[in-house]
This record gives sequence, C-alpha cells and structure tokens, in this order.
Amino acid sequence: MAKRSSLSIRIVEGKNLPAKDITGSSDPYCIVKVDNEPIIRTATVWKTLCPFWGEEYQVHLPPTFHAVAFYVMDEDALSRDDVIGKVCLTRDTLAAHPKGFSGWAHLTEVDPDEEVQGEIHLRLEVVPGPRARRLRCSVLEARDLAPKDRNGASDPFVRVRYNGRTQETSIVKKSCYPRWNEMFEFELEEGAMEALCVEAWDWDLVSRNDFLGKVVFNVQRLWATQQEEGWFRLQPDQSKSRRGEGSLGSLQLEVRLRDETVLPSGCYQPLVRLLCCEVKLGTQGPGQLIPLIEETTSTECRQDVATNLLKLFLGQGLAKDFLDLLFQLELGRTSEANTLFRSNSLASKSMESFLKVAGMRYLHGVLGPIIDRVFEEKKYVELDPSKVEVKDVGCSGLHRPQTEAEVLEQSAQTLRTHLGALLSALSRSVRACPAVVRATFRQLFRRVRERFPSAQHENVPFIAVTSFLCLRFFSPAIMAPKLFHLRERHADARTSRTLLLLAKAVQNVGNMDTPASRAKEAWMEPLQPTVRQGVAQLKDFITKLVDIEEKEELDLQRALSLQAPPVKEGPLFIHRTKGKGPLMSSFKKLHFSLTTEALSFAKTPSSKCVNELNQWLSALRKVCISNPGLLGSYHPGVFRGDKWSCCHQKDKSDLGCDKTRSRVTLQEWNDPLDHDLEAQLIYRHLLGVEAALREKHGELSAGTGAGSVCTGPGEAPEDPLAQLLQVLQDLQEAHSSSPAGSRPLGPNHPLALQT
Repeated sequence: MAKRSSLSIRIVEGKNLPAKDITGSSDPYCIVKVDNEPIIRTATVWKTLCPFWGEEYQVHLPPTFHAVAFYVMDEDALSRDDVIGKVCLTRDTLAAHPKGFSGWAHLTEVDPDEEVQGEIHLRLEVVPGPRARRLRCSVLEARDLAPKDRNGASDPFVRVRYNGRTQETSIVKKSCYPRWNEMFEFELEEGAMEALCVEAWDWDLVSRNDFLGKVVFNVQRLWATQQEEGWFRLQPDQSKSRRGEGSLGSLQLEVRLRDETVLPSGCYQPLVRLLCCEVKLGTQGPGQLIPLIEETTSTECRQDVATNLLKLFLGQGLAKDFLDLLFQLELGRTSEANTLFRSNSLASKSMESFLKVAGMRYLHGVLGPIIDRVFEEKKYVELDPSKVEVKDVGCSGLHRPQTEAEVLEQSAQTLRTHLGALLSALSRSVRACPAVVRATFRQLFRRVRERFPSAQHENVPFIAVTSFLCLRFFSPAIMAPKLFHLRERHADARTSRTLLLLAKAVQNVGNMDTPASRAKEAWMEPLQPTVRQGVAQLKDFITKLVDIEEKEELDLQRALSLQAPPVKEGPLFIHRTKGKGPLMSSFKKLHFSLTTEALSFAKTPSSKCVNELNQWLSALRKVCISNPGLLGSYHPGVFRGDKWSCCHQKDKSDLGCDKTRSRVTLQEWNDPLDHDLEAQLIYRHLLGVEAALREKHGELSAGTGAGSVCTGPGEAPEDPLAQLLQVLQDLQEAHSSSPAGSRPLGPNHPLALQT
C-alpha cells in the first residue's frame, strides 16, 4: 500500500501585468516551484501585458509537500530577469477541494523575507539550573538555505531569541549547508507564555543582513515533552503589509491535487481481469462494460478516463484490442461516413492518448526538421488577401513597394516547400512508425472498409486513418510545437501564422481534398496542386502503413523490446574548470541519451530533442526510483582542496549534507506504466458513477427478467455488470480498512479560485 500524490497544472494566461521594460511592455514567463524547488518553466511570451500560455503539466510529488507557487517573471536579455509577482497555493488549500481550483488569482508582491527555503536541525531541552530550570537550544546545522549572495551561496548565522534575550551563532562563510554545533541556554519562568524564536540570517558586510527563515516554538509544550529534536522547516516572515491586490495583474490557473492510496496489486486483479475479459470478447461480450463506462462518463472527464483505460490495457498487451473494440462500437452507431470519429467520443479520446504514448518519438522524427526550418527562416507568409501586409523590397536605397500579388506568390511558394518536405518525410517513415501503431491503424482501416464497402466510400478508410494521424496528431503539433516538446519556446506572431497555414494545408490533405474542405477558405487555392499531389502520396503511405502482418508486427516488437527505450535525449553543457578565474572555465556541448540501463553521450546528436534542465532532472529521478543503492543524502558541492564546497566538511567520505530529492517528477508520455495506479484511477472513476451503473443494472435485469443481483463476497454473480459492482464493493471495503481509508473517494465539484 502506498500513498501517491500528483498535481495537474494548467497555466492558462495572465492579464493586466505591469510594464517592466522601457518599451511599456513586458516579456513574461512563469516558473512553478514545489516547496521552493523549481520544476516548470513556461515559454516566454514576448512584448505583452496579457500573455497566453495554455501549458499543461502533470507533476508527481511526495504527499508531504507543503505548497506550490507560481512566479510570473519578465525576461531580460542583458540583465537579471525581473520578478512581477506570484500566486502561492498551500497543500491544505488544494486538499480541501480535490476537483481543484479554476479561475483568476491576483498576483502578490514577492518579498525577499518571505522567499525562504531549507531546514534547520535543532535540539531543544528543558534542563535543571542552579536557581530555576533552563531552556537549552542546540543549533546543529542547516541545509538547502536560500543563496542570497552573488557567489551563489550565503554567509549564514543563527539568532536565538527568548524572553527579551538574544544570542547568536558564529558566521559560516559561503555555504548554504552550514554546521554550527553551538549551544545556548535561557532561564525559564514557569508559566511564561513567551515563545522561543530561532532565526537564520545571511550576514553582509556592507548592506543589511538578509532574512533566511525562522522557526517558532511553544515553550509550554516543551515543558511537557522536556526534549525535542529534529529537522524543522524554515518559515517566512509574514508580518509586513502587502501591495494592494490587483495592482500586479492576475494569473488564470487550473490546479488539481490528487491523493491516491494505491492498494497491493492483488486487490486490483479482479477489476483488471474483468475489464480484460470484456476487451478480449469484443462486441460479442455479454455485458458490454466498455460501452456502459462510456455512457456513464461525462464529457469533462472523458479524456482522463480514456487515458487511464488505455494505459491499463497497454500494460496488459491489449491496447490494440481495446481500440479495435472502440472502433467497432463507434462504427456501429455511425450512419453517415462524413461524421465518423468527428465527435469527442471515448474512441477519439483513447486514440489521441494512444498516439501520444506510442508515437511521440515518431512524430519528432517526421516533424522535427520541418518545424525547425520554419522557426529558423522566420519568413513572412500570408495567403489571405485581406490580411496581407505590403512591405518595401530592394537594395542600395532603391526600395519599391512589394505588390500584394508578389507577397501571395512568395507565401504560396514557401508553404508549398514546407508541405512538400513534410509529405516526403511522411512517405519515407513507414518503417519508423511503431509496430503497435501500424497494427492499430490496420485494424481501423479494415473495420471502416467493412462498414462502408461501396465505391462511393472508397476514401473513407483513408480519411479514418488521417482523422487521427493528421487532424488529431500532426496538425496540433504543427500549430503548438512547444506543447509537443518540438521547441523550447512558443512561436512569435509571424511564425505562428506560418505554422497555422501549414497545419490547414495538412488538414486539407488529410481530408483527401474534399470539396467541403476547399470551400471553407478559397484563398488556399494556390496550394491545390501540392495538396492534390499530397493526397496521392498520403494514400500510398497509408496503404503501406497498414500493410503489416501479424508475424512482422511481432518481429518488430521483439526487436524493439531488446533495446532499452530512451527516457530522455538531448544536449547538455558540461562545465570544465582548468584553474581559477572566469577565463579558465569552459563549457562543452554534448548530446546525452538516458535509458533505464545507462546514461551515454556523443559529440553529435542522434535525434532532435529540446529538454530543459528540469526535465533532465525529472528523467534521472524516474530512472533512479527503483535503485536499491540510492543514497539518502548527497553533497551538492564538490570536494576542492581539503573540504567540501557546500558544507566545508574536511572528510571526503563524510555523509551528504543535503537530502536526495527523488520524488518530484514531471509526467511524460513515455513514462514507464504504473499498472496499480492506473487501476486505482479507474476504480475511483467507476466509484463516482456507481449509482448510474446500479441503475443501469436494474434496467437490464428488469428487461431480461434475469433478476441478477450483487451477491456476497464468496459468490460470483454471472453477468459482468453485477461482477463489476461486486468488485467495486470489495475494493471500497479494502480502502476502508486501509490506514488512509477514512477519506472519501467520491467526486467533488470544481471550486472557483477566490483570492
């Protein structure tokens, strides 16, 4: 049994931000910190006071975390980035509303005295004295203190205050992991209500000392316990008044905390077996649990349910069968070919998740070079005459206005080049496409052709494949490459327009150049020759893509299973020090590949990837989670000369001065599957719709006259729906008997964020 916590974060947009640049604007981005540890950095949106990000993240973190903070920053090219403001949400606030916050929050001023981090190790004792009992405070050490000086460290000392007296430790220079081992005593007066305050400060020679945090103790409680020792989290000083709300702008957020108590694997086996049995039986199954789950799932949570089901069946090797069942169900209720897979059904949502889980590396390989070229060229592209901007062209001072026709022709040529390159790359990528994706598209192609066999529906099987591959996978990635990790930053306005027009062209090709798609935007006509040629290329590609036999599929999967899949790939800069001084340091760019088995590097990249430092740290933590030799502490500094640079200890084998942080990770589509967690999430959803399932079971029982009911734990009901209800009851009892089982698991309504 284990406690799992995760945060679903969507940073939507900001508004009314203050101008930080001399141009009267700002270049805002967001940093997200969990307990002062940076885990997310959004893209920078240039020259705006009302930025839109629309970025979504899933963060796994320890249940003991305290708060998540959102900092809005202004990026500066030549100086340190400016802090605009922040929004802080405590764990208690999030836990009170499990369906999460959704709304606008006012940014508050960032006070240095509130930006504290780290812990301090103290031992407090009540000891006998010559006249009265005394309070002894031993200040032992601290870790992970905030760096306040330009050298990336601090010069910390501790000030202990009680009953009007103040005592201070010595100053430890250039360290965020100081050790003092100093002891102070104060006379105690029985019944005194004065609190003991332990404050950490950064000493400065010229300016005022910087506050690093404090811990306040109730002396009355110490009278009772006589002794207390441990690591105590440093708290901010919140005594200062804040700037008026709203003057720093607002941030729109959607944040949801999910705490799960995951039971041992054996508890979920009845649920997993039941669902797998239904998938194996397909449309011939007696209970049709999958259709019932879809029927009772609301639109707002359909994507989550689809992703959880897909990952569960991926872990069981039944993803293709699960999707095939959904294809058949949707085809069975579709009468018009032009409406096939156009709704946000469970089939559509599951297929979207499947392509992201199984096909993201494939997408990077096909789209990466084309997207890079668009960003690098930065050409002005426009096909809509009503939006054309006429500019001057020429050289040596002989400028003439560029005609609208020239702009349109140049734009069309640029788009034809990009579209042609993309289609050529796609045509060559059949063997690069994962075998399970090809096999799934094969099933989709066959099912649609069986459902619409007439000659007038000749293109329908091809359109069914492209509705997912082009319209729901490639096109969204072209329009928002940052969200698919194809680029580190969002595109500027000019590049965004080029990407949008390219995505429209890809959609036209994916729609097989139907009259309806041409009629929407007549100004796309200059691309028609390339689109028509692309349709032929795409049909040929799909024909080859779905031409995969069972033996070839198994061989490809077997070959792939022999290789450790990469968790992360991309460039990192290695710092080399040849001596003292800034001129003696250098950085070397190497391309790393991290798998579950090894971390390797080369001088040249083997594939395109744009991972940032926090994603690398997250990937390394995921790989180390199952490492039995993982140390509980480490030295964040280096052993230089005769001591560690972080804590100044002189023993090279001394235990680490900081905790190993292995629990905060960013969820990626290629993460290893957690079978028990997926089963728990499906159980939680089914428990939320249990009443609807029971009502449906009553209707079915009354209609058939079977009168099947949920029996006791020792007896198994015959129909699958009754079995499912029994499994839910057994799991609910297992949760109730667990240590964390008192917390309700039912659904909760969203609450608007009020600040």
